[in-house]
Amino acid sequence: MIESLQSFQNIFRIPELKRRVLVTSGLLIAYRVGAHVPTPGVDGHALAQFFDQMQNTLLGMVDLFSGGNLRRLSIFALGIMPYISASIILQLLTVVIPTLERLAKEGEAGRKKITQYTRYGTIVLSCVQALGIAIGLEGMRSPSGVSLVPVPGWGFRLLTMITLTAGTALIMWLGEQISEKGIGNGISLIILAGIVVRLPSALVASYTLITTGELTLFVFLGIVALMLAVTAAVVLMQEGQRKIPVQYARRVVGRRMTWGQSTHIPLRINTAGVIPVIFASSLILFPATLTRFLPHPWMQAIADALSPGRFSYTVLYMSLIVFFAYFYTAIVFNPIDLADNMKKYGGFIPGVRPGKKTAEYIDHTLTRITLPGALFLALISVLPDFLIRWFNVPFYFGGTSLLIVVGVALDTVRQMESHLLMRNYEGFLKRKSRSGGLARRT
Repeated sequence: MIESLQSFQNIFRIPELKRRVLVTSGLLIAYRVGAHVPTPGVDGHALAQFFDQMQNTLLGMVDLFSGGNLRRLSIFALGIMPYISASIILQLLTVVIPTLERLAKEGEAGRKKITQYTRYGTIVLSCVQALGIAIGLEGMRSPSGVSLVPVPGWGFRLLTMITLTAGTALIMWLGEQISEKGIGNGISLIILAGIVVRLPSALVASYTLITTGELTLFVFLGIVALMLAVTAAVVLMQEGQRKIPVQYARRVVGRRMTWGQSTHIPLRINTAGVIPVIFASSLILFPATLTRFLPHPWMQAIADALSPGRFSYTVLYMSLIVFFAYFYTAIVFNPIDLADNMKKYGGFIPGVRPGKKTAEYIDHTLTRITLPGALFLALISVLPDFLIRWFNVPFYFGGTSLLIVVGVALDTVRQMESHLLMRNYEGFLKRKSRSGGLARRT
């Protein structure tokens, strides 16, 4: 504990790292300030009542990633979801469009070009989504029958589209500034800020349930212990790797002989991260969202069958997560390219022939270790439904939220640690020193 506090104090002893942390904190504060600036022309009280009924739909999920901005319809109501959607679309198109595939292999210049395309796609998606939200809000009413938009029309639609698109562009700029001048991944930290900001309301809700007798103190402590255990399991799975040993043969480079060396290929158990959960949630909650706009009997029947807590919902949701885990892993990880690069530089896996056999071996290994990671994602994602059903408690930091919080926190701490170790400071994570063993051998 004392060593961790000392490592935290070392952050402010390095001028560059201190500046990056302060820049990150300032930009996140600016994001939270903007989250309270409302969009003109909407009845905020009626909108809050409407979203109380939309928690288990696609709009509820979008509200989660926007940090509650969609519920208030602030200027950041769309959140960062258009940017995430544009990034995913560009990644999928990279596989099927040769031009984008060549750009992805051109290094820094190609990456900048793809980033520019992602920005354009974000603006286009934001305009379409903002216009759709404006048109949808005009026909909606709160449970008490109050219209969400007192003065509908094209004036309201254009104003909403411009406001929400500008808000998304500003969030995108803030995220890029954090990634460039701050610490950690800016987009991920913005999502993290929107999730963590709900912690005080979750604590107040839990305290209210305890005081009213709806939740016993013993059950609450059990839920807290379960949350800690699940968080530890998420950390373990996020950091879990399968290391494939690689041996490089001796080569002659110019007039020098480079000696062979041993290394390894780290294959992550959860290569896809939280992307499978996002894809599966968007797909399975889509029918429930459509019933709000298309109240057809058969659509209502499908929405009821796919409502959280139903057996059909749980089975389909877990199946989709497993499918998208394999699907996204196959997109972001190419064993054939890896095997070709190893063969090019004289690397080989002991006992496996270079080339096609190496690619097949890596693909087989990745397929096996992806299964426990995908099943773990599925179990963590349905855990809040079981807690709400059996204990009647809103589990605010389960499922997607917990996976995002833990993943982003680990990545940010890892970047801070790299700055500390680069300047000979002790990092946050303990590592065994080998100096003693080497000294004894010599």
